[in-house]
Amino acid sequence: MKVILQKDVKGTGKKGDIVNVADGYAKNFLLKNGLAVVANNSNMNDTLNKKVAVDYHKEQEYLAAVEKSKKLEGQTLEVAIRCGDNGKIFGAVTAKEIAESLNAKGYEVDKRKIELKEPIKYAGDYSLRVKFHEGVYAKIVVRVVAQ
Repeated sequence: MKVILQKDVKGTGKKGDIVNVADGYAKNFLLKNGLAVVANNSNMNDTLNKKVAVDYHKEQEYLAAVEKSKKLEGQTLEVAIRCGDNGKIFGAVTAKEIAESLNAKGYEVDKRKIELKEPIKYAGDYSLRVKFHEGVYAKIVVRVVAQ
């Protein structure tokens, strides 16, 4: 029996897949638990339309991420923080402070998207990447200066 999966089913397929399964498995498990629907013409058209809409929205998200990364690429962000005589910072500059500084400049960036291996402990210039989408990054320079 051909069915269209409504949810991911381990060992059978992913959501939206059209799979051919045994009649008993389809009737007694997949259809009964709402994990699949019978693959008739109406359901096939609905699935195709949903897939087209999802693909369109993913493409729009990707294009928006590319646009944001182009705006942010190569920007230098200056963060002023209290430091000791040797340039060591009291505390650390974390992704949260960097994100707040970027948001103050008008760039909407989530702190989880900033790739910072460890908090910045010394004054100086640091090159970082900001992830906007899968495969879409912007490189920025964070300049930590003594206050």
